[in-house]
Amino acid sequence: MSESILFIGGARSGKSRLAEARTLQFGQPATYIATAEAWDDEMTARIAAHQAQRAGSAWHTYAAPRDLVAALHATDSSPRLVDCLTLWLTNIMLAGLDWQVEGKALVAALAAQSAPVVLVSNEVGMGIVPDNRLARDFRDAAGRLNQWVAQAADEVHFVSAGLSMRMK
Repeated sequence: MSESILFIGGARSGKSRLAEARTLQFGQPATYIATAEAWDDEMTARIAAHQAQRAGSAWHTYAAPRDLVAALHATDSSPRLVDCLTLWLTNIMLAGLDWQVEGKALVAALAAQSAPVVLVSNEVGMGIVPDNRLARDFRDAAGRLNQWVAQAADEVHFVSAGLSMRMK
């Protein structure tokens, strides 16, 4: 089993930047497992900005909006960064897949990796209770998924204002 590290925090907290740097500490080139899908122009721009940050020979990109377990197995020869679990969870839920089955498969896959895996996730449970069922279901699912991954991870870092605090 190889090392797995979770960076969790709020939107624009700096978690992706810190996770990218940590991933590259394991060696280059590293694989960026991208879970985002461009549903609109704004998301297309966000994806392009993330890609621009990774320009050069340090990164290879592997798109995995839903089949994250297969992506981990296919790229298990270099350090990997999964960015991010909450976008992946969104894709799973919108596709009508069972997020609990997929999440448990992810945790099992992490234990079977030989190369390091760094994961990024949003902490969505620190705000107000959402006003609609889908948003509440997502918040609850993200909280549980984050707990499962944090339990399985060797390290967990909480990120706020660009600063990381090691929790585990």
